[in-house]
Amino acid sequence: MSPRILVSFSPLRKRATIGGPMRMLAAAGMKSRIRGSGGGGSESDRSGPRNGRLMLPMWIILSSSLCLVVEGQMKLSPETVQKWAVSFGKEISALSTRYSGAKLLQKKYKDIEAAVKIEEVGGEELAKKFAEEMEEMLGRKMKSVKRLAEAAEDADLYHQYNETLMFEYFNSMLINTVDGNGNPLALGGDFALEKNEHFNKLPVNTQLSNIQVPTNVYNKDPDILNGVYMSEALNDVFIDNFQKDPTLTWQYFGSASGFFRLYPGIQWIPDENGVVTFDCRNRNWYIQAATSPKDVVIVVDVSGSMKGLRLTIAKHTINTILDTLGENDFVNIVAYSDYVRYVEPCFKGTLVQADLDNREHFKLLVDGLHVKGEGKVKDAMKESFKILNEAAALGQGSLCNQAIMLITDGAMEDFQSVFEEFNWPERRVRVFTYLIGREMTFAENVKWIACNNKGYYTHVSTLADVQENVMEYLHVLSRPMVINHDHDIIWTEAYMDSVLFNSQAQSLLLMTSVAMPVFSKKKETLSHGILLGVVGTDVALKELMRLAPRYKLGVHGYAFLITNNGYILSHPDLRPLYKEGKRLKPKPNYNSVDLMEVEWEDTEEKLRTAMVRGQTGTMALDVRASVDKGRRVMFLKNDYFYTVINETPFSLGIVLTRGYGQYIFIGNVSVEEGLHDLLAPDLTIASEWTYCETDIDPAHRKLSQLQAVVQYLTGKEPNLECDGQLLQQTLFDAVVTAPMEAYWTALMLNTSGMEEGVETAFLGTRSGLMRFQRYAGVEKRIGKSFLTSTDMENMFTLDHFPVWYRRASEYPAGQFLYYTPRRETRDIFRDCEADYSATLSEEEVELEAEEAGRIVIATTAVTVTVGKKTAIAGAIGVQMTLDMIESKFWAIASQPNDTDCSDIDGICPLRCDSFDIACYVIDNNGFVIISKERTDAGRFFGEVDGSVMTTLIRMGMFKRVSLFDYQAMCKMNLHSVNSARPLLSPFYGLASALKWFLSNFLLFLLEFNICGFWHTDHFADAKPSFSVSSAHKKRGDMLQPCDTEYPSFVYEPSVKETNSIIKCGRCQKMFVVQQIPESNLLMLVVQADCDCSRQYSPITMEPEEVKYIL
Repeated sequence: MSPRILVSFSPLRKRATIGGPMRMLAAAGMKSRIRGSGGGGSESDRSGPRNGRLMLPMWIILSSSLCLVVEGQMKLSPETVQKWAVSFGKEISALSTRYSGAKLLQKKYKDIEAAVKIEEVGGEELAKKFAEEMEEMLGRKMKSVKRLAEAAEDADLYHQYNETLMFEYFNSMLINTVDGNGNPLALGGDFALEKNEHFNKLPVNTQLSNIQVPTNVYNKDPDILNGVYMSEALNDVFIDNFQKDPTLTWQYFGSASGFFRLYPGIQWIPDENGVVTFDCRNRNWYIQAATSPKDVVIVVDVSGSMKGLRLTIAKHTINTILDTLGENDFVNIVAYSDYVRYVEPCFKGTLVQADLDNREHFKLLVDGLHVKGEGKVKDAMKESFKILNEAAALGQGSLCNQAIMLITDGAMEDFQSVFEEFNWPERRVRVFTYLIGREMTFAENVKWIACNNKGYYTHVSTLADVQENVMEYLHVLSRPMVINHDHDIIWTEAYMDSVLFNSQAQSLLLMTSVAMPVFSKKKETLSHGILLGVVGTDVALKELMRLAPRYKLGVHGYAFLITNNGYILSHPDLRPLYKEGKRLKPKPNYNSVDLMEVEWEDTEEKLRTAMVRGQTGTMALDVRASVDKGRRVMFLKNDYFYTVINETPFSLGIVLTRGYGQYIFIGNVSVEEGLHDLLAPDLTIASEWTYCETDIDPAHRKLSQLQAVVQYLTGKEPNLECDGQLLQQTLFDAVVTAPMEAYWTALMLNTSGMEEGVETAFLGTRSGLMRFQRYAGVEKRIGKSFLTSTDMENMFTLDHFPVWYRRASEYPAGQFLYYTPRRETRDIFRDCEADYSATLSEEEVELEAEEAGRIVIATTAVTVTVGKKTAIAGAIGVQMTLDMIESKFWAIASQPNDTDCSDIDGICPLRCDSFDIACYVIDNNGFVIISKERTDAGRFFGEVDGSVMTTLIRMGMFKRVSLFDYQAMCKMNLHSVNSARPLLSPFYGLASALKWFLSNFLLFLLEFNICGFWHTDHFADAKPSFSVSSAHKKRGDMLQPCDTEYPSFVYEPSVKETNSIIKCGRCQKMFVVQQIPESNLLMLVVQADCDCSRQYSPITMEPEEVKYIL
């Protein structure tokens, strides 16, 4: 028999084999003829018989040498691998079908097709309905805030200020505490607190509010006492509001004098130093309500006189001003000495939105400011006016208030001409001045600047003065609103108030606030425009999104909210937290994530533009959606429906996926029949979904959703508000899936026929109903956490369907999809979605990661078809141990020694347990399920064997798909303030390298004290230089927001089989790939005695940071 020579695949994705010398000769002869005909007949004619005779010996010699090479090359039989693949496919399919009961469930849904109807999901109608319900809910919050504002203004109107007022109130820092003698502290006393489900199980007092005062504010100051006494009138309104709208959460009044009245009352927990730094006047809801949108240019003096403490105070002042800005404001910072420069050159001559990202970026740059030269304020003021004037002329910025903040230790120049040219007589731009330091020589000049430009002058001599003095500008900017009595209601962007509540339960909850200013209505102060404070309430975004129930949107569908600035309020792909050490922390830019950074397939920004403008409409996008935290990709065609939520700055979008997502089926059974099956012990429903509203009546708050449904259906709680359509579908699914309990139980009781290693059978339906059967006890199970309360990825949540349901829905019903859960440590944020106080120890994380790599999940979709319409009814599957699947594979992938090898071309008998053979089973995304090396399970195959994976990609059997993460966190770049810092010119890299060299050379000199030979006094203290270096090293381990690109890999199912030879230096590696029928799996048999690691690097799925060059 002639040996076969296998050559590499062509892009045509056909298996190419050329067998024997004669075939090679024929091919060579054909090439010769083709080459001859290409140049006409003359070449062939001239060669004649003599040339032919010369060519023949050459081909004989060539073919003989090739035969010798092939004889030395290992030959793997594709036919043998194909038989193994077919046998293994049948084995695991039978196993999965039997223990899941998939055929029985599909038959049950098939039997009821005549009794159900399938409807197309109307996206426009859903978006309109959801938006109206959200408008109604948010409208109730606005009414509550208006009642608070009216009550506060009335209370102030009838309150007479008393300089000597003595008044005891409940200070939230001092309640329920005693002194050394056991006596209650002043402003403390007994304050009843009880854990409340509605307020995230925090101890609260729903009958009283109490007062928080920052540590730096005297809690018995006359202004504080009078304000607290006056605002006692709000207690009754708080309670009345809560009774009218039981979905209300925190209500509050933030006073302009600094105290904060909060309902319900709580115990305020100080930091580890016993200090409370929280000041309500710094909160975004207060600042936005107290002032209109504004354009601000901060001008800071960095001349030589500003050195030392003055520069420190100036930097703190800038940071405090930045903290008073929000996403509706615009800002830039200019520094001056002998010349004017922008702290961020990229922002030269323009204003940028004062979102969290830009504010934090400015703070980093301000931290690096140094002083030198002489201060010349005139040019800096000119530049500032030019920025503001140009913004107004071009219709950019806030189009409202404009202000310049001058921070200096003195102004000596003649600057009046600047104001005459740019600001007088209209004085459209207000100028606020901050005199830094104890020196008062130039106080009059600095004060004159402010007073002649409708601003405010303050003297900041110490760091402790900064906070109170900066806040004064807000009162000035609020005066026009107060005088005009403009009670504008504002809504904030999404935020986590980790400062307000020192508890993980509340601090990790995304919310928005609605707030309203409170003005003095007294006649004697009306013309002065006195702002009393701001009232507001919080709205948990999680509760708002419950109004767009998941079951109506389908397996891949979802709803999202954005602000009129394009920032995400709520989106299932928003990831606001990251883990630093063992703590969860909000990302620096978590509340300024743009819609474009989540829906990044909208490259033309059509969706974002329409929603920001408050339009109503629809559009379609082809998207690459990731599951399993980016490890796997799905290609979906999504329809987007969007509309504005009236009376708010928010827009709602909903997404429906074409295919199964287009249709929903509706069934109907009697309550009696459905309730019987709903009470089965193997049944649960989605705990995060709202089947019945349990948050309205306090008596219902301790009920689970299943308990509430049963109470409602049995008539024990007829006043519960329940979703009739969802209950109807849940009862129907309970009846149809009921036979599965008996089926699974019968299998479990048949111990003699039970396969060891089959652990859990499970199913889920669109109504959020789940059933599961544990075939093995907890002590024997490998997958101990699978389908438990901590396994949120595999449960129905507010944001997503289970991952096994989502993946099964993209494959034909009846065809099982197999995968191993990822081995990486779990995504902590997803684990904490349902219970924000949930934490996992390091041991638990490691245990679950190890467990994930040793189980296999098999899942398939179940459908209902009526006419030409098909809807997905649910998914069903089984969880097995990897050990069991491996044992099945190794038994099949091994030819016995007495195998008849007469018809087999290649190694015979072929065995996967041979030392020179490596066998793998991988899934359709390239992840290893079975390997000789146990640690390979769950890894990407490209990391295991880069040579074979590279070849498979080149041959077209796998396709690399790029995905993007615009919410990533990367290690901080040591050589720049921001890793995303643009490369301003080709010389920037050279300059950075030179700077690095010089700084390190200087450190070398310092270390060896060479500089001690001269100017010794200047270099006496060299140690701080090294501490800076170590600080840089520590900083290099810090994380900062960044953008990353990461790959995912997808199998091309049209290529059923292939084989090839990889040349690796002095050896060659052969491999054979075969699709495993009726699955998403592939079998690989690879020659293992040829090391290709030098020629082929591993292919990883590690993300790469995206660098931007402007």
